[in-house]
Amino acid sequence: MTGISAYQAPTNRAIRWWLIAIAALIAIMVLVGGATRLTESGLSIVEWKPVTGILPPLNQEQWTQAFEAYKAIPQYRELNAGMNLAGFKTIFWWEWSHRLLGRAIGVVYLLPFLWFLWRGALSADLKRRLWLIFGLGALQGAVGWWMVASGLSQRVEVSQYRLATHLVLALLIFAAVVWTLRRLADRPPSAASSRLKITGAALLVLTFVQLYLGALVAGLRAGKIYNTWPEIDGALIPSAARLLFEQPWWRNLFDNTLTVQFEHRTIGYALFALALLHALDTITSRAGTAAINGAFWLAAAITLQATLGILTLLNQVPISLGLAHQAVAIAVLTLAVVHAERLAARQMESKPQKLALPLSQIG
Repeated sequence: MTGISAYQAPTNRAIRWWLIAIAALIAIMVLVGGATRLTESGLSIVEWKPVTGILPPLNQEQWTQAFEAYKAIPQYRELNAGMNLAGFKTIFWWEWSHRLLGRAIGVVYLLPFLWFLWRGALSADLKRRLWLIFGLGALQGAVGWWMVASGLSQRVEVSQYRLATHLVLALLIFAAVVWTLRRLADRPPSAASSRLKITGAALLVLTFVQLYLGALVAGLRAGKIYNTWPEIDGALIPSAARLLFEQPWWRNLFDNTLTVQFEHRTIGYALFALALLHALDTITSRAGTAAINGAFWLAAAITLQATLGILTLLNQVPISLGLAHQAVAIAVLTLAVVHAERLAARQMESKPQKLALPLSQIG
């Protein structure tokens, strides 16, 4: 087949700006989700109403009903007993805003997508990719409720497993949108060696592993303990008896607060070292200006993220530092996706494919 790949073919500016808007909204939603977690607001709405839930309580009676429903769950009885209605409204608005953003993203994604489909502006491969992203978005809504449901009966917080799944799925959708945006742009092929492509991909994979572990740390409130650095629990490497005391042993990887925080630190060190080595390798390999700049921007962002992580830990996770740490994590992921996609770019062929309709006929 002649022409560049199907992901590069649709160059319609409207499509690209639409996907940029989606990526920005997802990033905002992740940050609002982080604030919702840090303020312990995620269980304030105890029902899942995908349509009617768009409206908040509109009068005193409805607010009282919502508050009474919250009083029935363990979190209120064990953590917030005595909270007044004003305090409940504060946590309610965080969770309601988080859910409203999710609904808004669904509308902002689906309506333009259907319009582009109707106008024939998408290639077959791009349509498949965008349908997949839409399906993941729909799944994310269900996963969000699955997460909230884990904290409504026997726990005072949501399951860290489900929280990590919810966050990583959101960031996977975000990464898919960013990758798709990159594939829509015409650009020269990568001159990177196979080694650079492998380490670039490894940085992206390791970033996702670190994000997952960060979510486990958040879910276990593990950032509020062992607040020393570089030592943890009095040593650079905690004793095996402390790291692996739960049975079966693998549960320590997800449930033991010391082990989970130590994992998060260790992967952070590995990510930092690999990013620096990869950046230096782009120079010695003469991979080109774009690849070198991308590698060094990624290394710089990872360095900033590691610094913020240490400060957040030492200060026992204040909301401001916690949100800054999460925001830079999104920046690191964005740079890792862009860099990995740039290195993976293949040789462009002689002639680009055309849009299904000329740009002059779209809109």
